[in-house]
Amino acid sequence: MKVGIIRCQQTEDMCPGTTCFKVATEGKLAFKEAGASEVVGFVTCGGCPGKKAVSRAKMMVERGAEVIAFASCIFKGTPIGFACPHAEQIRSAVSKKVGEEIQILDYTH
Repeated sequence: MKVGIIRCQQTEDMCPGTTCFKVATEGKLAFKEAGASEVVGFVTCGGCPGKKAVSRAKMMVERGAEVIAFASCIFKGTPIGFACPHAEQIRSAVSKKVGEEIQILDYTH
């Protein structure tokens, strides 16, 4: 599978995304069902309240993503311990924009 990952802009200076890439390429944790996946994009939400996540998800789908995964920093708050207060709204808007045929994952690890 080809996956596009959306991460929290506020965590990008604390996390290089290493674990997100590793679990995707190895098909582990959130990617267990999808299997080993190729990361075709790794972008931020654009900052609060995450409005750019929608257009960036669409762009990754146009470039081949079959799955859009929200990095664990969005819903779980990893590594800062504070989940995004806009996570559900962002997920809903992204899902609506990319369509039902694109799988959405709420976390990576």
